[in-house]
Amino acid sequence: MTRSVFRFLSRQPDMPEIASERHLLRLPRFRDFEQWHQLRKESRAFLQPWEPSWRTDELTERAFRQRVLRNEQEFHSGMAVPFFLFDQAENTLLGGLTIGLIRRGAAQSCMIGYWMGERHAGRGHMFAALQLAIPYIFGPLELHRIEAACIPDNVNSLRLLEKAGFEREGLLRDYLKINGEWRDHLLYSRIGGHKARNGKTPS
Repeated sequence: MTRSVFRFLSRQPDMPEIASERHLLRLPRFRDFEQWHQLRKESRAFLQPWEPSWRTDELTERAFRQRVLRNEQEFHSGMAVPFFLFDQAENTLLGGLTIGLIRRGAAQSCMIGYWMGERHAGRGHMFAALQLAIPYIFGPLELHRIEAACIPDNVNSLRLLEKAGFEREGLLRDYLKINGEWRDHLLYSRIGGHKARNGKTPS
């Protein structure tokens, strides 16, 4: 384990939580299974075009428990912070946002990914989640660069990233295997503490 990972662990709580008046980001727990199962099941047709192919056991409780354990391991090793997004008032699971591929050393960067349940989409929840996650990434995580990759057809996600202050950098050819096919992705980034190329500091 490198020194950078020790530094990461020393400043992280056991179960990080980031909250606003309405929204909460926290790591998944075993007790979230029922909400997660229902939301993912009813949103399958909505999500599948933008995600890797689902396994046959994708929605089983066993697979979910393995996912929770893997998420905790990734967090404690300093590799990722895989959050679930909740509506605080109703304790309702809305979706997820993962801060992944955390790189230390000279890079000090990460890649974010996210998903939203179909019935909660288009209501500003993921933009609110990004407003919580971005200060966490540039603050407690002490990272310098956030990357996000998006399929060019996913217009809603492109608009979300641009609204959140991300800039388009280029095209990643055959970047990820999504829904059974290798798909091109547009690479977006947001830099901490520096002005964008247009001279404006992202909000």
